[in-house]
Amino acid sequence: MTKIETCQALSGVTKEGVIDLLYRMADDELMIGHRNSEWTGHAPILEEDIAFSSMAQDEIGHAQAYFQMLHELGEADADTLAFGRKPREYRCAALVSLQKDDWAFTIVRQFLYDASEQVRLTALANCNFKPLAQLATKLRSEEKYHMMHGRVWMLRLGKSTDESHALMQAALDKAYPYALGLFEPTEHCQPLSQAGICPPEDDLKSQWESAVAPVLADAGLTIPESCKPVYGGRVGKHPPELTQLLDGLQLVYNIDPAAKW
Repeated sequence: MTKIETCQALSGVTKEGVIDLLYRMADDELMIGHRNSEWTGHAPILEEDIAFSSMAQDEIGHAQAYFQMLHELGEADADTLAFGRKPREYRCAALVSLQKDDWAFTIVRQFLYDASEQVRLTALANCNFKPLAQLATKLRSEEKYHMMHGRVWMLRLGKSTDESHALMQAALDKAYPYALGLFEPTEHCQPLSQAGICPPEDDLKSQWESAVAPVLADAGLTIPESCKPVYGGRVGKHPPELTQLLDGLQLVYNIDPAAKW
């Protein structure tokens, strides 16, 4: 299958699919980064205050990289894409917009999300669209540290006291259906797969399940049975938490969208 060397070489349904994929990944990163930043000054220990601030910076930086590629594909500039859209125009999964809740939920959400990123970035690092393959390779190397951090905390809290275990299990029960929503199929899945750019979402989900199951088992946690995935985010149907998040995220930008900083 012929490699696509530049953004300018994309066209038709393949280009539409790549644009949709980049929006999904960028919006996920932007929202999870913003949620992580809410722990700055509030994490349970100083080390985690620093760690989550750093991870938030990483995620938002990754979002910016995706937005920049979107701009190269003819979309608006990064700031406009990040701050200038209505809630229904975002394509993030519901998982990333949910409120930060307690520390157990934050850890479980971050672990499940990071595992999905590892799976997707690994696939994209070998895709036929060269600019995206190069970016995915770079970002995957950074994300591996997030995975290491998450695994340590999953085991630490899952196998600690009865109380911490109960909180982690409750967090997993809440987060898992939303995490499945990270793999919501879209109309672009088939064109992306046929072009050798991104595998079908069901394939990625299966890889993700295989990756998270051993860690959850080691932590003594039970995957909830018969979960119904929470879909809708990829087509602009979001929980109320996203509107609340955007009210804060866009506050300064909306004072004067034309301002130069």
